[in-house]
Amino acid sequence: MAGARKDLFSRALSLDPGRLHFAAHSHHLWPDASFDGQVRAWIEANHFADRKWDLIFGEVVPEAQGHVAAELNLPSPDTVVFASNTHDFLLRLVSGVERKPVRILSTDGEFHSFRRQGERWEEAGEAVITRIPLHPFDSFAERFVEAARGGGFDLVMVSQVFFRTGQVFGRIAELAAVADPAGPWVVVDGYHGFMAMPTDLSAVADRIFYLGGGYKYAMAGEGAAFMHAPHGFCPRPVITGWFAEFGNLTGPPNGVQYREDAGRFWGATSDFTALYRFNGVRRMLDEAGLDTAAVSAHTLGLMRAFQTALGEGRAGRLAAAEVLNPLGADAAHARFLALRHPQAAAWKARLLEAGVVTDVRDDVIRFGFGLYQDEADVERLIGTCDRVL
Repeated sequence: MAGARKDLFSRALSLDPGRLHFAAHSHHLWPDASFDGQVRAWIEANHFADRKWDLIFGEVVPEAQGHVAAELNLPSPDTVVFASNTHDFLLRLVSGVERKPVRILSTDGEFHSFRRQGERWEEAGEAVITRIPLHPFDSFAERFVEAARGGGFDLVMVSQVFFRTGQVFGRIAELAAVADPAGPWVVVDGYHGFMAMPTDLSAVADRIFYLGGGYKYAMAGEGAAFMHAPHGFCPRPVITGWFAEFGNLTGPPNGVQYREDAGRFWGATSDFTALYRFNGVRRMLDEAGLDTAAVSAHTLGLMRAFQTALGEGRAGRLAAAEVLNPLGADAAHARFLALRHPQAAAWKARLLEAGVVTDVRDDVIRFGFGLYQDEADVERLIGTCDRVL
């Protein structure tokens, strides 16, 4: 089990020394290695100038693909492609469904990038979406898998970890069993799973799409979204960028050609600075001997101490909240605790005035944990909650 590594975050922590940042699930603080990556991107862009694209696609992108593939235990790095955000991938992926309107199975708990776009597709008559309610969560997985098995969908979209509640969906393998290049395509939103908990996709990598990025637990900030795309699924997205026409191409004679690997989902000219940050962070973790399992063990220990304080009534009025994703025996857990209460927004505001950063989604206040926190920070958090709430 790893301990806190505040030394890896000296720049970020020094900018606001009195702050208790318990929103690692929302805007994770950036380690020093990401600063070095940012600087390296600037230097290489100006050193190599017009030749920088050879460097980016010859070294930076392949390194980042390798890191993602290693983290998810994918069979090949060439199933990984990058974009500025996961919304870009949703647009390209859905554009490749030939049937219109697109029939989508999803949930009422997906992140806004899909929620908002899905609602607009429905308004425009471009999609018909069946949403399985998360509540009651004890029966959710069975209800969702049963709906997927029932057929009639072109796309199945579900989160690995639900962003609002922190509840974990553990039946990805059963969804993969219904996936087919002819439909449905199974898409897993892994943003709150990637580098938050050990994730092994080796058994399902040939059947599912997986979305993630660097903004949260990969500690690289925005702009480093990625998608794992299985071979043979959605070979010709209609929304397509010119980067997708470089490499081994296939397509009809005299028609639009596409890469055969995940590069078929490339967009167009982008800022690749985020991948420099991501690569720097992954190198830092390797050098420090830290993998996701070790970091997760550290954060689970901190969360357990906080949850114990909640149960014992040592964290003020938080004791009155419902913990939506309590820690149990299962090691697969979100990197945050989600507490539901009508006063959630007011509690967040009071804590912020006291120097504690959390975040709120509707009536749920979320406390996120990371490598830059230690037991003393948790005790300060508990004491502050008891004093100001």
